[in-house]
Amino acid sequence: MAMAGAAAAAGRCLLLSRPSPLRLRLLRAALSTTAPTLIPTSTPAPPPRHELLLERLRLRHLKDASSPGSPNLTPRGKARGGERASQHPPQGKRVEAVESFEELGLGEEVMAALGEMGISKPTEIQCVGVPAVLDGTSVVLGSHTGSGKTLAYLLPLVQLLRRDEAMLGMSMKPRRPRAVVLCPTRELTEQVYRVAKSISHHARFRSTMVSGGTRIRPQEDSLNMPVDMVVGTPGRILDHIKDGNMVYGDIKYLVLDEADTMFDQGFGPDIRKFLAPLKNRASKPGDQGFQTVLVTATMTKAVQKLIDEEFEGIVHLRMSTFQKRVATARHDFIKLTGAENKLEALLQVLEPSLAKGNKVMVFCNTLNSSRAVDHFLTENQIYTVNYHGEVPAEERVENLNKFRKEEGDCPTLVCTDLAARGLDLDVDHVIMFDFPSNSIDYLHRTGRTARMGAKGKVTSLVAKKDVALATRIEEAFKCP
Repeated sequence: MAMAGAAAAAGRCLLLSRPSPLRLRLLRAALSTTAPTLIPTSTPAPPPRHELLLERLRLRHLKDASSPGSPNLTPRGKARGGERASQHPPQGKRVEAVESFEELGLGEEVMAALGEMGISKPTEIQCVGVPAVLDGTSVVLGSHTGSGKTLAYLLPLVQLLRRDEAMLGMSMKPRRPRAVVLCPTRELTEQVYRVAKSISHHARFRSTMVSGGTRIRPQEDSLNMPVDMVVGTPGRILDHIKDGNMVYGDIKYLVLDEADTMFDQGFGPDIRKFLAPLKNRASKPGDQGFQTVLVTATMTKAVQKLIDEEFEGIVHLRMSTFQKRVATARHDFIKLTGAENKLEALLQVLEPSLAKGNKVMVFCNTLNSSRAVDHFLTENQIYTVNYHGEVPAEERVENLNKFRKEEGDCPTLVCTDLAARGLDLDVDHVIMFDFPSNSIDYLHRTGRTARMGAKGKVTSLVAKKDVALATRIEEAFKCP
């Protein structure tokens, strides 16, 4: 069954499926933001400390991958067919975290940005993702929501852009980005763009955001200025390419954030349309290809098959928490016999949480259900904001800002699954007024709370028709 497969995948810890050649090269010094030495001395200088630590980290994570029978794979994850077979990591040991980002090979400018953010210790996905991206590997970063995947790819990408400037003389040009980040929603696009902007205060690069739901002329003006990175939704980026506001020529790094959402929700044709010119360019002799990073919190077998077909040879990096329930969240299942009023049961669960000052999200399966819940809570003097498909994009952003605010009464966010993915929210309590129809949606909803190791609570109202699925989910995600 699909649930059994998800449970099995949840219990696996990450190991890279192939060993990168373990060699210490002076060229690796270019991973720092310091310009390389142009005239070599007769005696090679010892490698920088962070390079030794990087190699130690590689040895630690890759030692089991060199067992007999492991394929000899090339280190560069180009988007060219036939270079290597797609491999998936075997079950292995838990990733050992390092104590600082410096040990991952990040340079001074990126480290200064992290210091300003108040971030000092990398998460599990960052410990593995940052070195892999720095090494030029095309990867799928699989880890639970709130685990730090955005920084796991943005930090090394920014450093790679700076490295290319120092070593290859590449620079910003109008309409010719070197890195593109595709996101399924405007909200996620804005979040990724904010993080990129915060890094750019120290590491000198320019990013811009293009997405649907906003005026296109300001985006045209922004693209007509020199730019390093574009963050946007697939449809709007394709519009700009069609209109000549953006060209493919210099794209070297491609990220698909929330890749599972992209393929699940029908973005496949747009992604293939965007990829076609890049693959065509990469197939030409002498071209260096492009590096791809896919980011996901869940992975169905169907989506995994699509990814492996579309990105041949991509390496899957899956954390120990991938497709598992959030370890620091408490999960309660309240079974309704049918005699109870479901709205009254919601009120009984919600009021004590609000009395403690908790931020609460209430998930509904349909627009009608969401409207009914919102109306009922408003009648009971509970301040709410809405987030669903019929709320205009600008109003959704405004509602999220009201929900995020630290001062005053925080509203209860009544939403559909549109709010289940890609939103960076600090939520204390997730309530499922309607139980989801599958385990993947359950994981995404629960991922809104207990982010980055914080405490959280999930309460599900389980109707009679939901008991079988709820029982399977509860059993499947029990930790040994």
